[in-house]
Amino acid sequence: MDFNLTEDQLAFREAARAFAVKSMEPHAASWDDEHIFPVDVLKEAGEMGFMGIYTPEALGGMGLSRLDTSVIVEELAAACPSTAAFITIHNMATWMVASFASDDLKQDIVPKLASGEWLASYCLTEPGAGSDAASLRTKAVRDGDSYVINGSKVFISGAGSTDILVLMARTGAADSGAKGISTFVIPANSEGISYGKNEEKMGWHSQPTRMINLENVRIPVTNRVGEEGDGFAIAMKGLDGGRLNIATCSLGGAQAALLRARNYMHEREQFGKPLAAFQALQFKLADMATNLVAARQMVRLGAFKLDQGDTEATLHCAMAKRFATDVCFDVVNDALQLHGGYGYIREYPLERYLRDLRVHQILEGTNEIMRLIVARRLLDNGVAEAIQ
Repeated sequence: MDFNLTEDQLAFREAARAFAVKSMEPHAASWDDEHIFPVDVLKEAGEMGFMGIYTPEALGGMGLSRLDTSVIVEELAAACPSTAAFITIHNMATWMVASFASDDLKQDIVPKLASGEWLASYCLTEPGAGSDAASLRTKAVRDGDSYVINGSKVFISGAGSTDILVLMARTGAADSGAKGISTFVIPANSEGISYGKNEEKMGWHSQPTRMINLENVRIPVTNRVGEEGDGFAIAMKGLDGGRLNIATCSLGGAQAALLRARNYMHEREQFGKPLAAFQALQFKLADMATNLVAARQMVRLGAFKLDQGDTEATLHCAMAKRFATDVCFDVVNDALQLHGGYGYIREYPLERYLRDLRVHQILEGTNEIMRLIVARRLLDNGVAEAIQ
């Protein structure tokens, strides 16, 4: 199904699919089993342009739209949702620097990120500031031509294996809330930075997740992204696209699971008939496909709104993220059920897809926070028209 994709988008999809089938799918199970962060493949993805998909061409990126990005990412995620998710996080961090940093900082940093030569981690969440990100406590104090940063971040994808940290820290008073936060680019090997253990996670085994501790980390003022106090707004703008990215990773995993379930229904026989002959299972497959298509359309609508600079893009991105990550997890769970006991065995990829997609309902803003964003916008007088 091409869903009226343009010729260019179809070409992007085919290029991403070919890369995923050749360089990701054959290794995804071993990356998961052995907790391998496939840096070599990420650099290969950079050569394809996939590490700077919506970064401007002038800075080494592909300069594509968010809708184009969704088409590409879905194909990558069908091969390995975990690795595709890291690619999207790197893209988000790269775009933030490309969009809001000074010209000098952009020229120094972004081309290396867009090419995959350098990898980036997005550093917002703290031990006491998850859903309530505006309450973060990591502190950046101005000292002449430098900032001195102290604090900690948790659940940071790629931490300990990346080159650049795009990090939010408080430059205002302790009670300054969202308006007292600024964004910084920090070399990951800076003096005073230490990393915790690689967390033992349910899924996402192909990317490390660590705590980051910062003790008197000194960086030049020129490494600030945007003005003081702009950091929270920058982080949230990054997350609009980030939420679509994670939703798209769910689409890719669910699409792969659906196709495997369909094929298995033709292959497996019970009571003398293939599973595909049982009406109850036909109905299950039909519901899975229907929900997946609905989720894909919501994600692509959100991407269109973001590309158009729509005033309610944040609302649509939140709705798409909530719906797609919930529905796609259910699709994978149903695909596993259709495989019976074999779905629970690691020889089949269903249990890996299930483990990888589960976290999508939590990160980039939990789905409860997505509901809060949607409800607040709808309760604002006059905003209900945004969903018509």
